[in-house]
Amino acid sequence: MMSAMRSAQIAIAGIVAAFPLVPTAVSAASVEENAQTCAGCHGENGVPQAKTTPIIWGQNEGYLYIQLRDFKSGARKSDQMSAVVASLEKADFKALAAHFAGLKWPILGQPSPPKDAAKAALTVIGSVGCTSCHLDQFQGDGTTARLAGQQSEYLFNTMTAFRDGSRANNPGMSDLMKAVQPSDIKPLAEYLASLQVVGGQQ
Repeated sequence: MMSAMRSAQIAIAGIVAAFPLVPTAVSAASVEENAQTCAGCHGENGVPQAKTTPIIWGQNEGYLYIQLRDFKSGARKSDQMSAVVASLEKADFKALAAHFAGLKWPILGQPSPPKDAAKAALTVIGSVGCTSCHLDQFQGDGTTARLAGQQSEYLFNTMTAFRDGSRANNPGMSDLMKAVQPSDIKPLAEYLASLQVVGGQQ
């Protein structure tokens, strides 16, 4: 019996030696390398190259992680982002989310909408209950996105996508946006884009 146990221990030791544990930590160098890839669209200084591309500097960490995960799984559709995350794993997503969440949100200085548009936006916010998740100043928290100061055109496209079902990785948001009239989406996007960002760049 002892001989058999000893043989098993030797065999296990041999397997461990042949296949050492792969560290799960992502090196600082690889995080920076992956972040540089992101900068191609999301901007070297946090200002995206296109108005339809979201700001990710200073976005909430949990939210960023979920979006990267969903792009990888296909729950959120984007040919471009699917290609970017194809070679990345969970540890990479966590490292990138932490990296970008730790940066300062860029202040784009987007103008406030006209009074009638702002009134329409506030009516929608009150009826749908946006602040129950995105909080009173629309800074979001944890896995909920910050909306204040986000690109207006990106917000418009995203809310439209939730409404028509082309973005389907948050069924709750799809249900809420179906309760919003299409004509109210642009005023809402412009209002949210114009809001002050807490802790952003000066």
